[in-house]
Amino acid sequence: MFLAYTGLRWGEATALRIKHVDTVRRRVRIEENAVEVGSQVIVGTPKTHEKRQVRYPAFLAPTIEHLVATRPRDALVFGDGDHFIRRAKSTTGWFNSAVMQLVRETRERIDAATSAGERPPEPFPRITPHDLRHTAASLAISAGANVKAVQRMLGHASAAMTLDTYADLFDDDLDNVADALDRAAESAGVSEVLLQD
Repeated sequence: MFLAYTGLRWGEATALRIKHVDTVRRRVRIEENAVEVGSQVIVGTPKTHEKRQVRYPAFLAPTIEHLVATRPRDALVFGDGDHFIRRAKSTTGWFNSAVMQLVRETRERIDAATSAGERPPEPFPRITPHDLRHTAASLAISAGANVKAVQRMLGHASAAMTLDTYADLFDDDLDNVADALDRAAESAGVSEVLLQD
């Protein structure tokens, strides 16, 4: 949930420490990145070497507040607090097992709906932890975030990089901008001026 609603990279999320969390402002400071190299976890700077802050939604606050209240300042936020959570193996790891459980449950609901003559739900997609980063971008854009906000959230080096990656998700923004301009022009009486010419 945290990855899907903040857009953090796996290594950024697993390197978060209690001292990086501001529960009052619901923000986390991204200062470290934990990367697996062979069998070791190496902690360094974030991918772009830029520290940033990311706000998390209110519905995640109770869980984060509980973790902050029950762990020492230097403890990791996720996992047991002492050890970095390892990236799951793509086909046999814990994340894939959770995804496959959702795939099975959705397939059962599809079968039940089809048998009952009802409209079946969409199948659950096969996803990776990195796909949750794309989910966060999609959710932010659909909630009305502009490209600079999404850039900062994801820690991209530039807004151009964000647009190159997610340009198709901003297509609706073009319609929204045109509609907003139309409403502004209408309230200012611009169309009446055009009709007079």
